[in-house]
Amino acid sequence: MYQKVLVPLDGSALAECSLSHVGNLVKEGSVGEVMLLNVVKIDLPMAEGAAATYKEWADIKKQAAEQSRKYLASVAARLGSEGIKVRTESIEDSWPARTIADYAHKNKVEMIVLTTHGYTGLKKMLFGSVALGVIHDSHVPVL
Repeated sequence: MYQKVLVPLDGSALAECSLSHVGNLVKEGSVGEVMLLNVVKIDLPMAEGAAATYKEWADIKKQAAEQSRKYLASVAARLGSEGIKVRTESIEDSWPARTIADYAHKNKVEMIVLTTHGYTGLKKMLFGSVALGVIHDSHVPVL
């Protein structure tokens, strides 16, 4: 049995596909607690060639963090209504894969469950993949 399972979500419907699998694992008794993680990556906005002011930047970060918390609360409520024990965490960082793997290690997660776009070949080399990075950096099983 896995006591703690981490489910990284990026807000997309594709990422949420993993939730049905996690729900099944909980119902089978294979998972105790589900931890939902959203890594907020904020790109610096440019306004006509000039960087945003400090206040604009702070407002953007605050708004992104609030949207992340609301999103995770909504997903947690759906899972909670099914009797699933859920914790949520929102972290701002520029490197989602590393953040996910580090979070799993620091919080003694026993398995990570995530989806992938399935990029292959040149596209994967050019664009990279969070899932591939998590698989590479993680010290726990990745489903």
